[in-house]
Amino acid sequence: MSGESDPYIFSTDTLPGDLRFLPPLANGLLGWRVYNNIMHMGGVYNGEGGRCHRADVPCPLAVKVEMVEPAQHTYSLDTHTGVFTHTLSSASVTVSQSLYSHRYYPNLMVMEVLLVRQVTSEEPITIQLTSSFTPQSKDIVFETGPDYKGGSHIQGKTSSAEFPGGSCPEVHLIWTPIPSSLTLLPEQSQARWGFILIVANSLDTAEDNFDEGLNLMASGNLRPSHEKAWKELWLQSQMEVVGSESLCKALIGCLFYLLSAFPSIHDTSGSFGGVSPGGLSNGGDGQDYWGHVFWDQDIWMYPGIALFYPKLARSVLEYRVGTVDGAKDNAQKQGYKGLKFPWESAVSGREVCPEDIYGQQEIHINGDVTLAFQHYLYLTEDLSMFAEGRGSEVIYGVADYWVSRVTLNPEDQKYHLLGVMPPDEYYYNVNNSVYTNTVAKFSLQFAVELAALLQQPAPKEWHEVAENLIIPFDQANQYHPEYDGYTKGHPVKQADAVMLGYPLGLPMTPEVRKNDLEVYEPVTDPDGPAMTWGMFAIGWLELGEAEKARVLLDKCFSNIQAPFQVWSESSDGSGAVNFLTGMGGFLQAVLFGFTGFRVQKEFLAFSPLLPKDISELCVRGVNYLGSQMDWLLRKDEICIILRAQEGSPNPKPWDLQVVLKASGTKIPLSPGQPVTFPRGPGYICKTTLTFPCWPF
Repeated sequence: MSGESDPYIFSTDTLPGDLRFLPPLANGLLGWRVYNNIMHMGGVYNGEGGRCHRADVPCPLAVKVEMVEPAQHTYSLDTHTGVFTHTLSSASVTVSQSLYSHRYYPNLMVMEVLLVRQVTSEEPITIQLTSSFTPQSKDIVFETGPDYKGGSHIQGKTSSAEFPGGSCPEVHLIWTPIPSSLTLLPEQSQARWGFILIVANSLDTAEDNFDEGLNLMASGNLRPSHEKAWKELWLQSQMEVVGSESLCKALIGCLFYLLSAFPSIHDTSGSFGGVSPGGLSNGGDGQDYWGHVFWDQDIWMYPGIALFYPKLARSVLEYRVGTVDGAKDNAQKQGYKGLKFPWESAVSGREVCPEDIYGQQEIHINGDVTLAFQHYLYLTEDLSMFAEGRGSEVIYGVADYWVSRVTLNPEDQKYHLLGVMPPDEYYYNVNNSVYTNTVAKFSLQFAVELAALLQQPAPKEWHEVAENLIIPFDQANQYHPEYDGYTKGHPVKQADAVMLGYPLGLPMTPEVRKNDLEVYEPVTDPDGPAMTWGMFAIGWLELGEAEKARVLLDKCFSNIQAPFQVWSESSDGSGAVNFLTGMGGFLQAVLFGFTGFRVQKEFLAFSPLLPKDISELCVRGVNYLGSQMDWLLRKDEICIILRAQEGSPNPKPWDLQVVLKASGTKIPLSPGQPVTFPRGPGYICKTTLTFPCWPF
């Protein structure tokens, strides 16, 4: 396919004027924006407390190819393979410079240059390689180490630990030296050069990976092994629409950049450092939220990945488990029990937000974290994550925090959460944020449920507080005020109360759901963060208003920066760049909005609805209870094909069935056998599960 016809290839003949919108290349450990002389490594931060930020690592691959002869330039990002290519075509030669962060070997980045002679000539052809690399960093004091098998080597440590007494991570770079020019000799019709870069936390790891890179080059398997890993990823997830090329391309871009932020599905290192709003390519000092991990990971980015990749979902949970000690320290410093996950997290789990008020008051982060764990359990029934994987420590620790954080009001005999900041950060020190209280209630209920599953005792206070925690509701106007004392019509920064319906799933009538949308939509900041409109779109889809949803979803396109589908946090191009949070919200609007997917305790519900301009939505690789399903949604019918999932957390996938709401018809799913039925709501569940009535 050509770049014009293949939605997976983003091509241009001119680079964006704003270099922030050059494409990032990442693999879950290393992240780099092409041509930039700075890159980052997951888990490598410099600075204590609120000064903590991703440490700048110099990038030896910051090289541009130039030639004297006039040439036509093409720049393309192939999301099939995660390879960025700059092609220069002249009368005498075609030059291709390819760059990629290796998808299978996470410590490895690659530059390849290919020269192909276009006319027979006895003249050599020389191109220039102009580098902006310097072996220095303001965050790491580097020293030159001895060369290793022809590779240059520098090593150093960050200058400041995340907390007093903490360790400063070590960084080693070994790379193939890059000359200032390359020449195609007279007798050569073409020639290829490969340059590898290794970034690692220890000398042994760096040398081992450099050896591996040299072996891959010698065997001709360097790029094929990378492309194979991307192909494997795409086989497990795909979202394509018929009817809107721009929507199809946007979805592909979102999924590509989100997947780039996660580790390999084969990774067993357990060293994943979480996902920050700007991804691994961004987050230096004072930039893109310093590379910290927020609720963005658990609420906005995680759901769209978890529905396809249980292993990657688990890596997010394992990251949170790895920060338990820091969360315990946060709670104690605030005078509470249990765990208080930081509003901004780095490696230790201690609060690293530069401004204290967010860490003190934006406590809904605790419920956001536990919601991801609950979502994972319902998708996989993988109890090992909660037993051996220590997930129960997270769930129980958060429950203990809520119990110690609430205040019992003697007048109404209800529990209140006082002095908080809701997701809508325009307001602070308010009481009973409706989002915060709801997510707290649900995380307490999940703690009770999990304790029963693990046959462990649950303190009675968990149930007591959950049942009596106040959820603000305006009876007269039949809507959910954002917090106690909220005045209708006051401006709102971003999606907040509208998230009660999705993703929280608070039961409410269609009238209340509609009122919440109509109250908050006109007062939501049009220049607010990009993920907001996806939540409104999902709300309208729940109510059967597909065209309203489509209009709101279209608002997101102003955040997508051409030509490489890189998102900005705000529609004017400002804010965090490669804004994965916005991509996550957009992806959910289609993945959970158009399909109506809802992950529930004993079933996966669906209720598809497509806007007029979309004739077909194909979602391949939905992973539920150890089996993968491919869905084809059309205006009037649904087709599902079940395929067995290798490497599932469950040793044997369950036998599944489709149950249709309208008729109660049950249709068993058999691997490889398409099942087609009229469009309408229903659910997927085990064949052993029988409901006496419609379950929701």
